[in-house]
Amino acid sequence: MENNVFEQMAKRYDTEERIKLAKVIVKEVRPELGNSKSKSLIDYGSGTGLISLDLSDLVNSILLVDSSNHMLDVAKFKISDKGITNAKVLYSDFTQETSELKADIIIMSLVLLHIPDTKKILQELFNILNNDGKLIIIDFDKNDKINHPKVHNGFSHEELRRRLTEVGFKSNEIKTFYHGNRIFMNQDASMFISISIK
Repeated sequence: MENNVFEQMAKRYDTEERIKLAKVIVKEVRPELGNSKSKSLIDYGSGTGLISLDLSDLVNSILLVDSSNHMLDVAKFKISDKGITNAKVLYSDFTQETSELKADIIIMSLVLLHIPDTKKILQELFNILNNDGKLIIIDFDKNDKINHPKVHNGFSHEELRRRLTEVGFKSNEIKTFYHGNRIFMNQDASMFISISIK
């Protein structure tokens, strides 16, 4: 991932549009975390914590993992400002290093599209999850209007399901849940949620 881009964006990352989109995502994810009070959650590619910090009341602990220190600084400020006691941050990039972490739930929201080798990161996340752990991916449906050298143009449900099965996930449910104007590189796009069980 091109770190410097995200480092430069960190302070102005939480735009009105991003906050609005995060609220839509949080609303979709919350029901998936029912009965998770005893569970640990990793938000991989957490950015400033727009998604996971709004879920902190549903889980035992949250670890926000990102490869941008500046994003994590903003997240740390929010954690302290909101008095959230069960959240920590970790500077790491699982595409570059193998993690020793373990978690019951991993969320990856609008992150997969930035990772060139999707199979490798999915394998890494699979290894981090405890048995019967849950991987929640939110990302964009495939969109032929998007063409960028550093970003996937979304994902087809079949292609993603195949990759998840290849790395070992037992069950994979994927559904489109939101259509928005100009939400993906200034193009109208739809987002899906994918729930996979190890």
